[in-house]
Amino acid sequence: MATTPTHEQAQLHLQVYEQRREPRLRQARDWFFKNCFADNWNDAMRITAPGTEGGTNFMMVVGYWEQACALLNYGLLHDDLFFETSGEFFGVWERIKPTIAEGREQWANKQFLAHVEKAAQRFETWMEKRSPGHIAKMREFMKQMRPQQEKAA
Repeated sequence: MATTPTHEQAQLHLQVYEQRREPRLRQARDWFFKNCFADNWNDAMRITAPGTEGGTNFMMVVGYWEQACALLNYGLLHDDLFFETSGEFFGVWERIKPTIAEGREQWANKQFLAHVEKAAQRFETWMEKRSPGHIAKMREFMKQMRPQQEKAA
């Protein structure tokens, strides 16, 4: 049986959303979805190396979503409300998923973006129950977003 979000969960949800509207984070999110296409660790480091503008943008985006997903995974945010209104984190996860194992190994941090991963797995199950086939369509759409030169390779 579905539950209704508490007033506190709704308030926190709005605070999380308000942070997402911050101009610098909005700029980083825009950069992320235009530029962050990596299939391996070397590509990821070329695009998002620490100390570069790309690295800063990357960490702003994944850091924001890791915090939001941690609140969700600890039960401070309401699952249905979050999943119904915050699907962007799943797109972030899909972009970083090909490189996450190498990144965790490289930095010796098995927990790096573990909250995003857990929330994405939960979202996938949640969405397939409500809209079967949506995840597959979303993945296909994301493939089409890759720059043309990468599609031809």
